[in-house]
Amino acid sequence: MPKAIWLLLLAGGCSMAPAYQRPQVALPQAYAAGTGAGAAGTETSGSATAAALSWQSFFLDPVIRAWIDAALQHNRDLAQAVARVEAARARYGVADAARLPGLGLQGGAARARNPATLGIPAADATSNQFSLGVIVPQFELDFWGRARNASQSARQSWLASVETERAFRLSLIGQVGSLAIAIRAGEEQIALVERALAARREGLEIADLRLKAGVTSTVDYDQARLLVTQASTELAELWRTTEQNRNLLRLLTGGVEPDRPSARQRLMSADMLQPVAAGLPAALLENRPDVLAAEHQLRAANADIGVARAAFLPSISLTAAGGFISGALGDLLTGDASHWSAGSALALPLFDWGGRRGGVAVSRARAQELAAAYQGAVLQGLREVGDGLVARQRLAEQIVAQREAVEAQRRLARTARLRYDNGIAIYLELLDAERSLFAAEQQLVMLRSAELQTQVSLYVALGGGMQPQ
Repeated sequence: MPKAIWLLLLAGGCSMAPAYQRPQVALPQAYAAGTGAGAAGTETSGSATAAALSWQSFFLDPVIRAWIDAALQHNRDLAQAVARVEAARARYGVADAARLPGLGLQGGAARARNPATLGIPAADATSNQFSLGVIVPQFELDFWGRARNASQSARQSWLASVETERAFRLSLIGQVGSLAIAIRAGEEQIALVERALAARREGLEIADLRLKAGVTSTVDYDQARLLVTQASTELAELWRTTEQNRNLLRLLTGGVEPDRPSARQRLMSADMLQPVAAGLPAALLENRPDVLAAEHQLRAANADIGVARAAFLPSISLTAAGGFISGALGDLLTGDASHWSAGSALALPLFDWGGRRGGVAVSRARAQELAAAYQGAVLQGLREVGDGLVARQRLAEQIVAQREAVEAQRRLARTARLRYDNGIAIYLELLDAERSLFAAEQQLVMLRSAELQTQVSLYVALGGGMQPQ
C-alpha cells in the first residue's frame, strides 16, 4: 500500500465537538452548620474527611462490617449494576475500534464454464481461479473527528456507569449500616419494654392483692392492668418492626446472614462510627459519585454534538487489498500471481429535509438537559450534606437534654413510688410518673439511633471513600 495512504490513516483530524465547560454552580465557601456559638455536635478536631475514610474505617463495629461485606458480595441489584458497567465498557471498545482500519484474510476458489456462443474452443470452455490475500475493508478517514467523538461519547458513558455503580454501592453501604443501627435500636427498645413489662406485671399482682384485701379500689387495679396492656402492645410493635428490618437486611445481603451479635455487641454506642469532617463544599464535585456520573454523561452528550455536526461534512473512505490470483493452484504463490488494489470514495448527502440539522438540535438539547441535571446533582449534594450537619448538631443537643430529662423522670418515678407505698399519693400519680419515665427512655433510644443513622447518611452524602486505606 502506498505510504501516502498510511499517512492519511494516521493523520489526526479536527473535532466538531464544542469545547467542554463545566456548568457553573454557586458553591458556598464553607458549610453553615456547626458555626453557631455554643453549637454542640460539631466536628471533632482531627476528624478525617469522608473521602479519606474507607467504609471499613468508618464503621468500627465488626458486626456491622460483616453485614456490609455480605451485601457487597451477594446483593443482586449490585450484581446487575456491575454487569451494566461491563456492558458499557464493551460498547466503548466497539466504538473505539471503529477509529482504526480493519484487516482481514480472504481466500477463494472458483471454477466456471463459458458458453459456446462466445466462440471459445470446447477444450478451453472451463476455467479455474484461485485467490489468497489480505483486505482492508472500507474505512472512513476521521478528518472531522466523527469516530473520535463517538468513541469519546462511549467512553464517557462507560465512566458514568462506573460512577453510577459506585453511587449504588455507597448507597447500599449506607442502607445496610442504617438498618443495622435501626435493628440495634429496636433490640434496645425491646429490652427496655420487657423490663418495664416485668415491673408492671409485678405491680398488677400487687394491685390485685391490695384489691382483694380491700386496701384499694378497682380503679387502681384497672390502671395497673392498662399499663401492662400498653407495654405488651408496644413490645409486639417493636418485635414486628425489628424483624421486618432483619428481613430487609437479609434481602440486601442476598440471603446471607452473618453470625448474630452477642448481647454486649447489640448495644448502640457512639464509638460504633468514626467521626467524619465535612470538608469544603467544593470537594463534592470530586467526591460524590452521582455528581461525577452526571458530569461524565454531560461530556458524552458534548461529544455527541461533534458526531452530529460531522454529518454535514463529506466522508472519505478507503479500501485496499493485496495478495495472489492464479488460474492454477500450483502457481498461486509465485511472483507473477501477485496483485494489489486500493480505492477511495467520497460521500456527501445534499438534501435530507433537515435530518442532520435535527440531529444536531437533539444533541444540543440533550447536552442542555444534562447540564441542568449536573447542576441539580450538585445542589442536591449540598442540601444533603447541609441537612446531615444540622441534624448531627441538633441531635447531639437533644440527646444531652434528653439524658437530663430521663434522670429527672427517674427521680420523679422513685418519689412517686415512695409516696404511693406510704399512702401519701394516689395510684394515678405513680402511673403518670412511670408512663413519663418509660416515654423518656424510649425517646432517648430513638434519638441515639437517629444520631448514628445521621452520621451514616452524612458519610454517604459526602461521597465516602470506597477503598481500604
